[in-house]
Amino acid sequence: MASGVKFHQCFLLSYYLIGLLVTAHNVPQAQLIPYYGQHLMKVSIGTPPVGIIDIASDLVWTQCVPCDVCFNQIHPNCNYVSGYASGLSKGVLAKEKVTITSTSGQAVSFDIAFACAHNNTINYNDHTTRLIALGLGPLSFPSQIGSKRFCYCLLPYGTEYTDPSITGKISFGNGSEVVGDGMVSTPFVAMGDQYYVTLEGISVGDTYVPLNSSGKVSKGNVCIDSGSPPLTLPPDFYNCLEVEVKKQISIDPIKNETLTGTRLCYRTKITNDIGPKLTVHFEGADVELKPILTFNQPVHAYDILQ
Repeated sequence: MASGVKFHQCFLLSYYLIGLLVTAHNVPQAQLIPYYGQHLMKVSIGTPPVGIIDIASDLVWTQCVPCDVCFNQIHPNCNYVSGYASGLSKGVLAKEKVTITSTSGQAVSFDIAFACAHNNTINYNDHTTRLIALGLGPLSFPSQIGSKRFCYCLLPYGTEYTDPSITGKISFGNGSEVVGDGMVSTPFVAMGDQYYVTLEGISVGDTYVPLNSSGKVSKGNVCIDSGSPPLTLPPDFYNCLEVEVKKQISIDPIKNETLTGTRLCYRTKITNDIGPKLTVHFEGADVELKPILTFNQPVHAYDILQ
């Protein structure tokens, strides 16, 4: 079993929502392509027009041609250094026109400040050329285009392997809304420039596992980060979930496997019948996850779920 989960979701600045993305005419809307656990947004700052979206970041940046010998200028560009869990991005701040599509099919352009990266030690996939930051800060993409609302629909992890033709969408501004049966929402808790929600516990089948034994949780205890594929859980809480999952799966897990280590893994076909459903309990919102969303894809030629 993975230490995280991935599921269909739609997003507004004020709420975390599950439902159908609906947008008005000529609303800025870009295509989202799943790729190795990340989500690539089609956006143009020069070429090629592809960047990764990250809701936990505030600075839009793109890789730039190095400038080893430059002329002097009275007003030089500002230098920047942006840190991430996987490394650093360094360069200078610049301003450029950014273009994305819209629901009417016409291109929509915005003038935004962005970071021109000359030195990257970040471990991103080879399809990524830039990062589209969606955080709360003044330099994030939504802030700069004057959008107080945005909504995205993401696809489950591994969709690019099962059906590469399926893509998601991200929309900005008024006219983006979420509707549909079964839609749920939970309040956001803003801390600094990032978005947080409150996780109360997770049910494995009909067995409820609280986040902690006292039953009391802190508001805003989970950060929403579209740039991190898994939902990361505290070790003690994850261990309790693993125990319950084992109880409700009839086959024995793999043991003493060098490749999978101590992770909970099964050698079987990936179906929704192999194990229990997990229901993630946020404040005021329950999100049901079937086994195909809570187990990772096979890790070698024969089927192993982890």
